[in-house]
Amino acid sequence: MKRLFLLRHAKSAWDDPTLRDRDRPLAPRGRKAAKRVGRWARRHEVRPQLVVCSSAVRARQTLERVLPGLGEPAVWIEVTLYAAAADTLLARVRALPEEVDEAMLVGHNPGLMELALLLAAPGSKRKRARSNVPTGALVELEIEAGRWADVEPGEARMTRFVVPRDLA
Repeated sequence: MKRLFLLRHAKSAWDDPTLRDRDRPLAPRGRKAAKRVGRWARRHEVRPQLVVCSSAVRARQTLERVLPGLGEPAVWIEVTLYAAAADTLLARVRALPEEVDEAMLVGHNPGLMELALLLAAPGSKRKRARSNVPTGALVELEIEAGRWADVEPGEARMTRFVVPRDLA
Protein backbone atom coordinates (compact mmCIF):
# COMPACT_ATOMS: atom_id res chain seq x y z
CA MET A 1 0.00 0.00 0.00
CA LYS A 2 1.09 3.58 -0.70
CA ARG A 3 0.17 6.66 1.31
CA LEU A 4 -0.07 10.10 -0.28
CA PHE A 5 -0.42 13.37 1.62
CA LEU A 6 -1.59 16.48 -0.20
CA LEU A 7 -0.84 19.75 1.58
CA ARG A 8 -2.23 23.00 0.25
CA HIS A 9 -0.06 26.01 1.01
CA ALA A 10 -1.25 28.13 3.92
CA LYS A 11 -2.86 31.58 3.61
CA SER A 12 -0.68 33.95 1.60
CA ALA A 13 -0.24 37.70 1.83
CA TRP A 14 -1.53 40.11 -0.78
CA ASP A 15 0.12 43.22 0.72
CA ASP A 16 2.57 43.92 -2.10
CA PRO A 17 0.86 44.28 -5.50
CA THR A 18 4.26 44.44 -7.22
CA LEU A 19 5.06 40.80 -6.38
CA ARG A 20 4.49 38.10 -8.95
CA ASP A 21 2.00 35.48 -7.78
CA ARG A 22 4.69 32.83 -7.28
CA ASP A 23 6.65 35.26 -5.05
CA ARG A 24 3.88 35.98 -2.54
CA PRO A 25 4.85 34.99 1.04
CA LEU A 26 2.64 33.61 3.77
CA ALA A 27 0.42 35.96 5.71
CA PRO A 28 0.77 35.95 9.52
CA ARG A 29 -2.38 33.80 9.70
CA GLY A 30 -0.82 31.36 7.23
CA ARG A 31 2.39 31.09 9.25
CA LYS A 32 0.40 30.20 12.38
CA ALA A 33 -1.79 27.72 10.50
CA ALA A 34 1.20 25.93 8.98
CA LYS A 35 2.82 25.54 12.40
CA ARG A 36 -0.46 24.14 13.74
CA VAL A 37 -0.55 21.55 10.94
CA GLY A 38 3.09 20.67 11.66
CA ARG A 39 2.32 20.05 15.34
CA TRP A 40 -0.70 17.93 14.34
CA ALA A 41 1.47 15.96 11.90
CA ARG A 42 4.00 15.21 14.63
CA ARG A 43 1.30 14.01 17.07
CA HIS A 44 -0.31 11.83 14.38
CA GLU A 45 2.94 10.39 13.05
CA VAL A 46 2.73 11.76 9.52
CA ARG A 47 6.09 10.58 8.20
CA PRO A 48 6.46 10.85 4.43
CA GLN A 49 9.77 9.63 3.09
CA LEU A 50 9.64 12.22 0.32
CA VAL A 51 8.08 15.68 0.06
CA VAL A 52 7.70 17.24 -3.39
CA CYS A 53 6.95 20.94 -3.04
CA SER A 54 5.97 23.70 -5.44
CA SER A 55 8.66 26.30 -5.99
CA ALA A 56 6.27 29.14 -5.06
CA VAL A 57 7.40 31.10 -2.00
CA ARG A 58 4.16 30.46 -0.08
CA ALA A 59 4.41 26.70 -0.65
CA ARG A 60 8.05 26.57 0.46
CA GLN A 61 7.27 28.69 3.54
CA THR A 62 4.37 26.39 4.40
CA LEU A 63 6.63 23.36 4.14
CA GLU A 64 9.30 25.09 6.23
CA ARG A 65 6.81 25.41 9.10
CA VAL A 66 5.29 21.92 8.71
CA LEU A 67 8.59 20.09 8.13
CA PRO A 68 9.65 19.81 11.81
CA GLY A 69 6.56 17.63 12.37
CA LEU A 70 7.30 15.27 9.47
CA GLY A 71 10.41 13.47 10.67
CA GLU A 72 13.27 13.65 8.19
CA PRO A 73 11.90 13.28 4.66
CA ALA A 74 13.83 14.03 1.51
CA VAL A 75 12.57 17.34 0.05
CA TRP A 76 12.39 18.15 -3.64
CA ILE A 77 11.36 21.62 -4.82
CA GLU A 78 9.81 21.50 -8.30
CA VAL A 79 8.70 24.33 -10.58
CA THR A 80 6.20 22.05 -12.32
CA LEU A 81 4.01 21.87 -9.20
CA TYR A 82 3.32 25.61 -9.30
CA ALA A 83 -0.26 26.06 -10.57
CA ALA A 84 -0.28 22.45 -11.83
CA ALA A 85 -3.54 20.91 -12.97
CA ALA A 86 -4.76 17.59 -11.57
CA ASP A 87 -3.53 15.61 -14.60
CA THR A 88 -0.02 17.06 -14.20
CA LEU A 89 -0.07 16.23 -10.49
CA LEU A 90 -1.30 12.70 -11.19
CA ALA A 91 1.56 12.20 -13.65
CA ARG A 92 3.96 13.44 -10.95
CA VAL A 93 2.51 10.98 -8.43
CA ARG A 94 2.86 8.13 -10.91
CA ALA A 95 6.53 9.06 -11.37
CA LEU A 96 7.39 8.94 -7.66
CA PRO A 97 10.23 6.55 -6.80
CA GLU A 98 8.87 3.08 -6.12
CA GLU A 99 10.98 2.63 -2.99
CA VAL A 100 8.97 5.47 -1.40
CA ASP A 101 5.85 4.18 0.36
CA GLU A 102 4.72 7.52 1.82
CA ALA A 103 4.98 10.80 -0.08
CA MET A 104 3.63 14.34 0.21
CA LEU A 105 2.88 16.95 -2.43
CA VAL A 106 2.77 20.60 -1.34
CA GLY A 107 0.96 22.77 -3.83
CA HIS A 108 -1.98 24.87 -4.89
CA ASN A 109 -5.67 24.83 -5.68
CA PRO A 110 -7.48 24.12 -7.84
CA GLY A 111 -5.10 21.35 -8.94
CA LEU A 112 -4.48 19.86 -5.52
CA MET A 113 -8.17 19.70 -4.65
CA GLU A 114 -8.98 18.24 -8.06
CA LEU A 115 -6.29 15.58 -7.59
CA ALA A 116 -7.70 14.63 -4.17
CA LEU A 117 -11.18 14.32 -5.65
CA LEU A 118 -9.89 12.44 -8.69
CA LEU A 119 -8.07 9.84 -6.61
CA ALA A 120 -10.47 9.38 -3.70
CA ALA A 121 -13.29 6.88 -3.71
CA PRO A 122 -16.66 8.15 -2.44
CA GLY A 123 -16.91 8.76 1.28
CA SER A 124 -17.67 11.39 3.90
CA LYS A 125 -14.20 12.98 3.86
CA ARG A 126 -14.22 13.18 0.08
CA LYS A 127 -17.66 14.77 0.23
CA ARG A 128 -16.34 17.42 2.63
CA ALA A 129 -13.26 18.05 0.45
CA ARG A 130 -15.49 18.46 -2.61
CA SER A 131 -16.78 21.78 -1.29
CA ASN A 132 -13.30 23.17 -0.58
CA VAL A 133 -9.76 22.23 0.35
CA PRO A 134 -8.88 25.46 2.16
CA THR A 135 -5.43 26.96 2.56
CA GLY A 136 -3.25 24.92 4.88
CA ALA A 137 -5.42 21.79 4.61
CA LEU A 138 -3.85 18.34 4.64
CA VAL A 139 -5.43 15.36 2.88
CA GLU A 140 -4.27 11.79 3.46
CA LEU A 141 -4.96 9.13 0.84
CA GLU A 142 -4.32 5.41 1.20
CA ILE A 143 -3.69 3.78 -2.15
CA GLU A 144 -3.90 0.03 -2.61
CA ALA A 145 -1.70 0.06 -5.71
CA GLY A 146 1.65 -1.55 -5.03
CA ARG A 147 3.38 0.88 -7.37
CA TRP A 148 2.95 4.62 -7.85
CA ALA A 149 2.88 4.02 -11.60
CA ASP A 150 -0.33 2.01 -11.13
CA VAL A 151 -2.29 4.70 -9.25
CA GLU A 152 -5.74 5.06 -10.80
CA PRO A 153 -8.59 7.54 -10.25
CA GLY A 154 -11.18 6.59 -7.66
CA GLU A 155 -9.12 3.86 -6.03
CA ALA A 156 -7.73 5.71 -3.01
CA ARG A 157 -9.34 5.96 0.39
CA MET A 158 -9.33 9.46 1.91
CA THR A 159 -8.45 8.65 5.50
CA ARG A 160 -7.87 12.15 6.88
CA PHE A 161 -8.89 15.66 5.93
CA VAL A 162 -7.30 18.17 8.31
CA VAL A 163 -8.14 21.89 8.21
CA PRO A 164 -6.02 24.32 10.28
CA ARG A 165 -9.00 26.19 11.73
CA ASP A 166 -10.24 22.89 13.21
CA LEU A 167 -6.93 22.51 15.07
CA ALA A 168 -7.12 25.79 17.00
